[in-house]
Amino acid sequence: MNSRPAPATVDVDAVTRLLGRRPNGWFEVVVRSPEGDPVVLRNAPFMDDGTPMPTLFWLCDPTITVLVSRLEADGGVDRAEAEVDAAELAAAHHRYASERDADIADDHVGPRPSGGVAGTRVGVKCLHAHYAWHLAGGDDPVGRWVERRLAPAEGVG
Repeated sequence: MNSRPAPATVDVDAVTRLLGRRPNGWFEVVVRSPEGDPVVLRNAPFMDDGTPMPTLFWLCDPTITVLVSRLEADGGVDRAEAEVDAAELAAAHHRYASERDADIADDHVGPRPSGGVAGTRVGVKCLHAHYAWHLAGGDDPVGRWVERRLAPAEGVG
């Protein structure tokens, strides 16, 4: 990741406003709103201080984040885990981890990010992370599950 160009200042400023703090590591905006605002970030596998960052894709659009939070608060994590095929979910975790791990140097020594989507190995931990990966083009059954629940009522997706 060190060979990648630094994020544009306008993106750092926008993400700082969205997070309420300056980002702690390299990122790129991989999905934007029609107005050009960041919707999904792709993060480096490590923060600037070397701490592992298991969340490769980060949902940062405030409106979509609130909608997904409401879905989570309404039992969405448990429902998604019950309704999504377990083998398909396990395969998605593996694909996500492989995509993230491809950005780690083969000779890296020290702690590494682990798990799949949102750092989990089994089941569903965070609908935001699944939906972010889905919006970024990832083959994520939970992201598709979230999209089906948000799109009809809110025009999201």
